[in-house]
Amino acid sequence: MTDHDLRMPCSEADVRKLRIGDHVTLQGTLFGIRDATQIHMFDKGRNTRFDLNGHAVIHTAPNVRKVEPSEQFPVGYAPLCVGTTTSARMERFTRPLMKQYGVRIIIGKGGLGDESLKAFADLGGVYVAIIGGTAALETTWIETIEDVDLDDLNPESLWKFRIRNFGPLRVAMDSHGGSLYDTVRRDAAGRRAAALASMGVRG
Repeated sequence: MTDHDLRMPCSEADVRKLRIGDHVTLQGTLFGIRDATQIHMFDKGRNTRFDLNGHAVIHTAPNVRKVEPSEQFPVGYAPLCVGTTTSARMERFTRPLMKQYGVRIIIGKGGLGDESLKAFADLGGVYVAIIGGTAALETTWIETIEDVDLDDLNPESLWKFRIRNFGPLRVAMDSHGGSLYDTVRRDAAGRRAAALASMGVRG
């Protein structure tokens, strides 16, 4: 297990150094994205003015408060609670996010599937996991909301956060075919088989 501190944007080489079980802390910029955002980007052909190349995205629809624009809140939004949502619903968007926009890191909850794992291997990306119930902590890692696009979809807009010491988080799926979720499933299946065998039950 290795600790990594990455300033966004990062390169493919940076991401291919990450292995499952490693810890990663992000600096600089993070983009918030969710179901409706990606449906509009990929199914409805909408474009964003943001450059996502080499960046990380987090699956979120943040709770924000409208405020007067200021140096601290340049687009008039203050982050109240930036929680992470379950990623599985967004499985089909992993490859287009990486191929069309150059996204390198996806942060979410609960993991992604085999197609995403293949996209990470083919294109150079990783999935970084956040456990449930940590939204309050995550929010402290966000310094401000720098910008927002596709804001008619609010709260499922495309958010640009300025972050500092976002993490450490665990790499759960890497670009070498590694998946902590597969490891846990295999371990659970082995333990189940052993328990059944000890009771004389055939699995």
